[in-house]
Amino acid sequence: MFRNVIVRVPSETICNGITSADLGKPNYKLALKQHEEYVSALSKTGVNVTVLQPHDEYPDSCFVEDVALCTRECVIITRPGADSRRKEAELPDMLETLNNFYTHIEYIEEPGTVEAGDIMMVGDHFYIGESARTNRAGAEQVIAILEKYGLSGSIVPLQEVLHLKTGTTYLENNNLLVAGEFKSVPDFEKFHRIEVEDEEAYGANCIWVNDYVIVPEGYPKVKKAIKALGYKVLVVDTSEFRKIDGGLSCLSLRF
Repeated sequence: MFRNVIVRVPSETICNGITSADLGKPNYKLALKQHEEYVSALSKTGVNVTVLQPHDEYPDSCFVEDVALCTRECVIITRPGADSRRKEAELPDMLETLNNFYTHIEYIEEPGTVEAGDIMMVGDHFYIGESARTNRAGAEQVIAILEKYGLSGSIVPLQEVLHLKTGTTYLENNNLLVAGEFKSVPDFEKFHRIEVEDEEAYGANCIWVNDYVIVPEGYPKVKKAIKALGYKVLVVDTSEFRKIDGGLSCLSLRF
């Protein structure tokens, strides 16, 4: 069960966020509205939501998931692989907030790079995507830190997507959403896999929060498959965040 969530309000500079999506620039006012609806959906799951203020100098800073890995034993402050995002992991308000919740705070160090959008928690084990943003040195540092606290991790090389959780979501109860390259990853064969069709691949990035699953709007087959598993489903529009390569999981830290 999750008790706490941290989010950051999108900044007015969100239209300058890193993107490969070719979907146009985000509409700032609509992004704010969608973010408010996201926070509202999270609140319905019973968590306490801490809302941090925007940082205009960091257009991607609403994607707070990438700057920290929150576990039951410690929090790991990452070192983002995108140069323009590296200082997001050092923002005082984020560090102060995490310090209110955690006694043990660890840090990824150079030459390691890690963005926690590449890390999927399954119980006490963490699957770490080796990607353009998370390198082998960073992944190995994460595993070493996890093992220090009695947790474990393993590396999953990525070929096609930006982040591990771009194409797969663990829904608890051994259920795993998989899209694209993750349909054939040997590491995931032990799970009950729900395969997402290519035209709804973006919908594979959902979030499980206390027996609710928050699903992006516009992916009816994904929504239907999740409801068929017995989960309570909440739908949130993330169209403006998709324009800068973001999804539901990117927008919060959940612990």
